[in-house]
Amino acid sequence: MADKVASLTDIISRHVPEDGLHPSALPGVQLARASAPTLPMPVVYQPTLCMIAQGRKRVVLGGKDILYDPASFLVASVDLPIMGSVVTATADEPYLSLQIALDPEVLSDLVLKFPSLDDADAPVEEGLQLHTTSPALFDATHRLVALLDTPDDIEALAPLIMREILYRLMTDKSSGPTIRQMARDGSRLNQISRAILWIRTQFHEACPIDDAAEIAGMSRSSFHAHFKAITSMTPIEFRTRLRLQEAQRLMVGKALDAASAGFRVGYESPSQFSRDYARIFGMPPARHASQLRDKIVARNDMAMTG
Repeated sequence: MADKVASLTDIISRHVPEDGLHPSALPGVQLARASAPTLPMPVVYQPTLCMIAQGRKRVVLGGKDILYDPASFLVASVDLPIMGSVVTATADEPYLSLQIALDPEVLSDLVLKFPSLDDADAPVEEGLQLHTTSPALFDATHRLVALLDTPDDIEALAPLIMREILYRLMTDKSSGPTIRQMARDGSRLNQISRAILWIRTQFHEACPIDDAAEIAGMSRSSFHAHFKAITSMTPIEFRTRLRLQEAQRLMVGKALDAASAGFRVGYESPSQFSRDYARIFGMPPARHASQLRDKIVARNDMAMTG
């Protein structure tokens, strides 16, 4: 497997010569590179498989802190607001990774063709999970990414290999129960996923919990319990996280002042926005955004002169 890790590293490095997250010629696949450790930055993971070829990354969801490397893979089964940072990377040995979108139609078809009844009543799984990478999964992933070197083969072979990757995830003893729950219309995971999608479109508004529970098809108490089990947050905490991450993006990327950013994401009270922001990020929003902008500029300057 070491040879294939080295080969995957080489392929990604050649096809992603610059730092950042980049779309690839492979449908549903993005490639990432970082030549130095990065600042923790907010992002919303959609249902995704994340694998690393070189380096290490930390992701934080609520109070859950996950550190992973090429020996493991990360699965997000629902949309989740996380903080992500590359922790191991150098110019000579950059962080290199890939993200593969989990196609719900293919998953549903696989579950129908290869049913498994032993986990039909399995407990609700966490929405962000770390698993050990099996040789079979890594081999399929390597063959998928290797198609970048033979682009004429992508249209014919990529869907087949992608299907194999999803099959490997579905039949894996650790990741399988969650993947199968994703494909079942009536599963608790799918019910919560529907509510999450609604909250993502409505987080600027009040988002009444009763409305979200109704969309999920659950009682208020059941919805609250299952939501927290999957996301590590209450529905209100989830909405707050979405608001604060979007506000940070507006302040850092769009140079909005703190009051304007807070109002834009749904806060009526600037003081409440500042309190919530400081509780999550450790300092007031304006000062934190200024520090992040300064660090980003300094890092970009180092990259240009290095």
